[in-house]
Amino acid sequence: MAAITASMVAELRGKTDAPMMECKRALTEADGNMEKAEELLRVKLGNKAGKAAARITAEGVVTASIAGTTGALLETNCETDFVTKNDSFLALAKGAVELVAKNNPVDVAALSALPYSQDGFGPTLEDVRKGLIGKIGENMSFRRFKRFAGPNKLAYYLHGTRIGVVVEYEGSEVAAKDVAMHVAAMKPVALAAGDVPPELVEKERSIAVAKADEDRKSAEAAGKPVQSPEIVAKRVEGGVQKFLREVSLFNQPFVKNDKQSVEQMLKAANTSVKGFTLYVVGEGIEKKAGDFAAEVAAQVAAAKQGA
Repeated sequence: MAAITASMVAELRGKTDAPMMECKRALTEADGNMEKAEELLRVKLGNKAGKAAARITAEGVVTASIAGTTGALLETNCETDFVTKNDSFLALAKGAVELVAKNNPVDVAALSALPYSQDGFGPTLEDVRKGLIGKIGENMSFRRFKRFAGPNKLAYYLHGTRIGVVVEYEGSEVAAKDVAMHVAAMKPVALAAGDVPPELVEKERSIAVAKADEDRKSAEAAGKPVQSPEIVAKRVEGGVQKFLREVSLFNQPFVKNDKQSVEQMLKAANTSVKGFTLYVVGEGIEKKAGDFAAEVAAQVAAAKQGA
């Protein structure tokens, strides 16, 4: 049985808004598996457990470079929030995304090998990255990028430095930029309900089934009538369809006017969106929890040794 620490309980509570003891019970039942514990809470507590967005702990910035129908979106990571405000780090991220747009590298290794000079370091992007690690005293890396080149127009939106969106479209630039802003706020996973990845649909269905089973057990324990299998099946399917509407872009209420869907807004603007890409800094990365002061001291010591 995995040891359930206070920091694990706090992390799960931050993700779900669930009561602390419920978080501890879920983690215990899931043997410390954070994702499984989150699913268990959703089964027990319903939508309440999914209200809060997952807390992202990794640091970095998202940058974009767009010129006509060619462009790129890049996530560059670092260890602490302090470095995300460092001019040299920001220049590195900006230079790197421009290299992606201009040179179309196949992966991060190819990107790193491209010619680039900054702050007296070079002649490649990798040399600059290594040089800045020694200069700043903190690790940094290029995590992921996407390049766009084709017949569709491009619009982008950066929410600060942590969220970036590129929208591929035909029609109104104003409408496309509004969609990019909407995506940053509402974080859809697909254009339409039919485009939602099957694994996400099945995961939501399994949660709905487990929730229905939990409700049945509660009704039986309380001596209340139990719903028929047919009604339960309809409830499960209704929950899945609700989920699909909530996570598909075209079905979401438009953030600037929730009286109409994004699809209705685009139709009124005579605009069609062909695709979108959303990057959130640190999404999917688990950052090791530890003593922040000790981490800083270790980084300073490492920088002095490398000097």
